[in-house]
Amino acid sequence: MPYVTTSDGTEIYYTDNGTGRPIVLSHGWPLSSDAWQVELKRFADAGYRVVAHDRRGHGLSSKSSSGNDMTTYAQDLAAVVEHLDLQDVVAVGHSTGGGEVVRYAAQLADGRVSKVVTAGAVPPIMVKSESNPEGTPIDAFDEIRANVLKDRSQFWKDLAIPFYGFNRDGAAVSQGAIDDFWRQGMLVNLVAAYDCVAAFSETDQNADLAALDVPILIAQGDDDQIVPIADAALKSIEIVEHGTLKVYPGAPHGIFGAYQDQLDADILAFIAE
Repeated sequence: MPYVTTSDGTEIYYTDNGTGRPIVLSHGWPLSSDAWQVELKRFADAGYRVVAHDRRGHGLSSKSSSGNDMTTYAQDLAAVVEHLDLQDVVAVGHSTGGGEVVRYAAQLADGRVSKVVTAGAVPPIMVKSESNPEGTPIDAFDEIRANVLKDRSQFWKDLAIPFYGFNRDGAAVSQGAIDDFWRQGMLVNLVAAYDCVAAFSETDQNADLAALDVPILIAQGDDDQIVPIADAALKSIEIVEHGTLKVYPGAPHGIFGAYQDQLDADILAFIAE
């Protein structure tokens, strides 16, 4: 299996498909690079080299009990990109992965990134505070942590429902998608799953967004029940210098179904611009 070993000895697993200009994919919590299986094929078939890694503690990467913070996640992404010596990279991130690629592109890319795409991403910051009064109260994230500790297996099954919008009237529920969300979630070691909650909710990335000097496509569904769009994409687009906002009416947080088809087409169109 392909791995890169980081400076602290963590082994990061990655998948590398296709040839051409590189697209690097960063997944959301609590998933793995398997969340990008459709994009790994679609984008490779479109003529790109597509790389997706498992965040530390997730998937097939080392079950690390340390480094579960946004800066280390971005450093791990940098290790993969540098190991493969990728240039002219399009960095794509979903949810927590959106925070990861934004921090990487803003602070660590060293000229390797030419475009960024985020979907349902956590920047600029999720948690409510005096400086972010519209944010989500810390109690909501404390409840997530409590559920991860209490019965994470059941929690992943429960979380998949709003994640994909399957609790909405008329939604076409896929038991397969729920099962696969659970499968990927169960690959995360508990420490990484627990600590990542603070990483995705409490990391202030206002400065990262302001520092981006490459074009960014900021995409999000307006029925995102996990990362509220008003405190995410709609704020981020006001901070970045070279941003394009794409809002998907009725789309959920999880990339699935018609939303996935539309998003993937828009990503390819954005790359080709």
